[in-house]
Amino acid sequence: MTKALIVEDDVKLSRLIAQFLESHGFEVAQAWRGDQAVDAFVQAQPDVVLLDLMLPGRDGLQVCRDLRAFSATPILMLTAREDDLDQILGLESGADDYVIKPVEPRVLLARVRALLRRQTSAPETRTRLVFGRLQIDRSARSVHLGDAEVDLTTMEFEMLWALASHAGQVLTRDDLLNAVRGIEFNGLDRSVDVCVSKLRRKLDDDPRDPLRIKTVWGKGYLFSLLEGESNLA
Repeated sequence: MTKALIVEDDVKLSRLIAQFLESHGFEVAQAWRGDQAVDAFVQAQPDVVLLDLMLPGRDGLQVCRDLRAFSATPILMLTAREDDLDQILGLESGADDYVIKPVEPRVLLARVRALLRRQTSAPETRTRLVFGRLQIDRSARSVHLGDAEVDLTTMEFEMLWALASHAGQVLTRDDLLNAVRGIEFNGLDRSVDVCVSKLRRKLDDDPRDPLRIKTVWGKGYLFSLLEGESNLA
């Protein structure tokens, strides 16, 4: 049975979400304070975490960082504020997706299932890509730059794989959102741009003049082959 952990200080809302997920076959654990989240995670060993942004004891951003320090389990951030900054901070803290409360239960369920599909999807035919010093191993879900391992969140890894497996091709934001989150780009979602920015930093790709992940203005992003490279599998 798929396990979910809800960390939400609104007890009534947490229980309503729990009941809805349980009615769709989930086993659900709950915590109502941020400083209880890590212990609850270790005890429950969930497959997905639903994490509120504003929590007593320890805020959701810090909880997200705490979890990311030792786990790649998908994290869905819940926020009552529509501020882009909150969404950006959540993604930069390691969240894989976010929803704005109040959210229709079926939409929330669809987002949770999309995260789980990304986490458990079967490997593609190609499981390893090499571009010079950059090595991407899909089966091990690992990335190395030279001898150093690059620490990526689930969303960052899926975004990099989508780009790298289509090296030399322009992928639109719609293409990338479909690849990593299973949803369509609505024209306002900035998660792709945030994720690309983080990937550039982690891959030592100068954001002012990127050589590896290039912006194609008005279209999307392109994973560029550097001189003498080919995408070896």
